[in-house]
Amino acid sequence: MDKKVYILLAEGFELIEALSPLDVLRRGHIHVEIVSLNDGLEVKSAQKVTVVADRRFNIDELTDGDMIILPGGYPGYVNLKENKDVVSLVKYYLEKNNKYVGAICGAPSLLGENKFILGRKFTCHSSVLDAMDKKMYSHMDVVRDGNLITASGAGHGVEFGMELAKVFLDEKSIENIMKGMELHKEEK
Repeated sequence: MDKKVYILLAEGFELIEALSPLDVLRRGHIHVEIVSLNDGLEVKSAQKVTVVADRRFNIDELTDGDMIILPGGYPGYVNLKENKDVVSLVKYYLEKNNKYVGAICGAPSLLGENKFILGRKFTCHSSVLDAMDKKMYSHMDVVRDGNLITASGAGHGVEFGMELAKVFLDEKSIENIMKGMELHKEEK
């Protein structure tokens, strides 16, 4: 599989919102790299777990991907949306054909505050809903609208990862991932 996905980690990210999609996508043999917004490769989650990224953030080196993923977590999602280069990269991915953006929990607020989400269905954590244009809000766990995939929060990290994987993988591959993760229901 020649698809490339970048997960952007800012200090204070939500652990399960970053690592669940990473796990699901790698099970599908999709090339995923963790990208640190810090000066070094180590990024501390909101739960005080340190993750070592694959590379440091450099906007010029990240335009070649097929998808970027924005985890929530506090203050992680705030740190993402306060970075002008992250905002520019998200805009680039949303405006390009065959590129996708996944955002979960508080991270969709980056989209709302920058008017990237207008006219698109989305979901997000209830704590950031006031920053969004509520007309297109869907009270659902995971929402896909074109090249934008959003999820409401940490409890839906695996489901979010599965929806992201569906962008690149066929139904059989998705079934195999689900089976390996014991997410399938076998009939008796």
